[in-house]
Amino acid sequence: MRKPFALAIDDGSPVRARTVIIATGAEYRRPALDNLATFENAGVYYGATRVEAQVCRGEQVIVVGGGNSAGQAAVFLAQSVRHVHMLVRSADLAGSMSRYLSRRIEENPAITLHTNTEIVGLTGDGHLDCVQWRDNRTGRVETHRVQHVFVMAGALPNTRWLEECVALDANGFVKTGSDLSKDDLAAARWPLSRPPTLLETSRPGVFAVGDARAGSVKRVASAVGEG
Repeated sequence: MRKPFALAIDDGSPVRARTVIIATGAEYRRPALDNLATFENAGVYYGATRVEAQVCRGEQVIVVGGGNSAGQAAVFLAQSVRHVHMLVRSADLAGSMSRYLSRRIEENPAITLHTNTEIVGLTGDGHLDCVQWRDNRTGRVETHRVQHVFVMAGALPNTRWLEECVALDANGFVKTGSDLSKDDLAAARWPLSRPPTLLETSRPGVFAVGDARAGSVKRVASAVGEG
């Protein structure tokens, strides 16, 4: 492998460096709603931590998504909010969530699962006030006074430019450190006797941090710390 590395940028000129840190982040999957951006961080959130849980304590919330991250958010929020409405577009959780987690959701009286359902409208003046959702089986649209929506539909990493450069996981996130298998390293022709360090990719001297990295927690403080 040649060093220094050379990165090609838009104007065609190369940028050379002994070390490369990939910090290109990820884009959250968002519902197709015209005014969604109006309510981001004003009722619409893409993570469920203790901070958000305190903001909506004792109130009703909506969790959008049918994967494990959505299930974990619903179970976590149910400990402090009045009720969690979980909206999934599929007919059940079997194909997208672990059985253990889906069972916890089904058995929790503070969580209602709405299958074949998606949000079709958001309204509010400066902050989210009401949500419309549609049952896709019947076409019926309902309006609910809910001021907190957690969109947990996953994220798309900004790593398309890295294909065949470093090892990526099945979702396109950059694999680093112990997440790299022997097959990953063999395919990349890892040249060193030592294994990759914590944030190192399948190429020595190339690192990945923040939301683009496989296994990251998708929080700003964590991304800054890794950087």
